[in-house]
Amino acid sequence: MSKRCELTGVGPRSGNSISHSKRATRRRWLPNLKTKRIYIPEENRWITVRASASALKTLSKKGMASVQKMQ
Repeated sequence: MSKRCELTGVGPRSGNSISHSKRATRRRWLPNLKTKRIYIPEENRWITVRASASALKTLSKKGMASVQKMQ
């Protein structure tokens, strides 16, 4: 299962973890993914999506139409 948001396409970011002595080691920042069931009234059905928390906040604030435009 990929660590990618199904609504926005946000995936892992990579960079360096910097220690106190300024030594850099590679690391990944993973998106905050949640599994959520969403009701679509136009199609009268439920869908299960694996979306980031920020996408779910946008969905609850602006609705499904705005999230579909993000893709």
